[in-house]
Amino acid sequence: MKKSDHHIETDCVHAGHGPDAATAAVSPPIYLSTTFERGPDGSYPKGFSYARVANPNRAQLESCLAVLEGGREALAFSSGVAAAMAVFQALKPGDQVLCTEDAYHGIRRLLREVLQPWRLQVRFVDSTDPAAVRKAITPTTRLLWVETPSNPLLRITDLAAMAEIAQHAQVLTVCDNTFATPVLQRPFDFGMDLVMHSATKYLGGHSDVMGGVIVARESNAFTERLRLLQSEAGAVPSPFDCWLILRGAATLHLRIRAQSHNAARIAEFLARHKAVEQVFYPGLAIHPGHALAARQMRGFGAVLSFTLRGGQAAAMRCVAGVKLFTRATSLGGVESLIEHRASMEGPDTSTPDNLVRASVGVEHADDLIADLDQAMASQ
Repeated sequence: MKKSDHHIETDCVHAGHGPDAATAAVSPPIYLSTTFERGPDGSYPKGFSYARVANPNRAQLESCLAVLEGGREALAFSSGVAAAMAVFQALKPGDQVLCTEDAYHGIRRLLREVLQPWRLQVRFVDSTDPAAVRKAITPTTRLLWVETPSNPLLRITDLAAMAEIAQHAQVLTVCDNTFATPVLQRPFDFGMDLVMHSATKYLGGHSDVMGGVIVARESNAFTERLRLLQSEAGAVPSPFDCWLILRGAATLHLRIRAQSHNAARIAEFLARHKAVEQVFYPGLAIHPGHALAARQMRGFGAVLSFTLRGGQAAAMRCVAGVKLFTRATSLGGVESLIEHRASMEGPDTSTPDNLVRASVGVEHADDLIADLDQAMASQ
């Protein structure tokens, strides 16, 4: 793995960064060229041939993200779903994927509607129950996909237990670390093989760029397959997208800690509110995964969900009544977002119809609490 001698705060600023070799510019230039000159002998002396295969901005971003997660190498993609798709496409028809049942609905939809018809076997399992995961593994199981904290119920999966089960069965493990980020959770420390991020969220951090990344603990035949899919399937981020995500990564540690602090205060407020039925946030002592999260994470993140007494109508009134939160899907930006989750996921959702999901930003916590309080005043 790429072991750093520095704290993550320093790596966020310096990993993948450095003065431009040609101009000494402190902020890296954006390399828009789609092709690169060959040497007289036919070689590529600077290491770049064509933008789909590699680009200097993508190389900088991948170097940064490998260091932040403590992995051997990283591969950047045009979106989080594109990154996940590459992992699944690296398998073969007939192989089985075990996936966290409370995973991001886009991953569940990708597996069900795209990859199952391609003859990938898919089974959804409660990854918070190691016995259930162990029982679900079959001779065709090749990959275990876990998401912790999960979306949108913020369930916590024991990564060390998953890695032990998978290693015994010779199954590859992937952790979607989007919610936690490497600031709060390092899945490789617990034996995971691959880490996935929707870089659209906290890594970019400003709701203005889309991207995804796979970080590998070790380089091997599977990562070579991923690199082939990255270049030949072509779902790669643009140079400007890479530049924006790299810029966002520089302040990741500041943003995620400030946002997590705000989320903890909001969760405590919601847990006491008479209109609230249940709060899903691992930082609360009443959360069933709290003790595990406290051992596995260095903070509890900035996303929370809560259900309201009064059913779907109450949840919709709450979301409609906010003035400071923005009613929008996504998470990880500096602004606070809120949504009625089930109506976004569609008719096949398993999300409770009275659930509201909030992505907490960097505004003052008192202002956010006051906004939610007035929005629920009529409940």
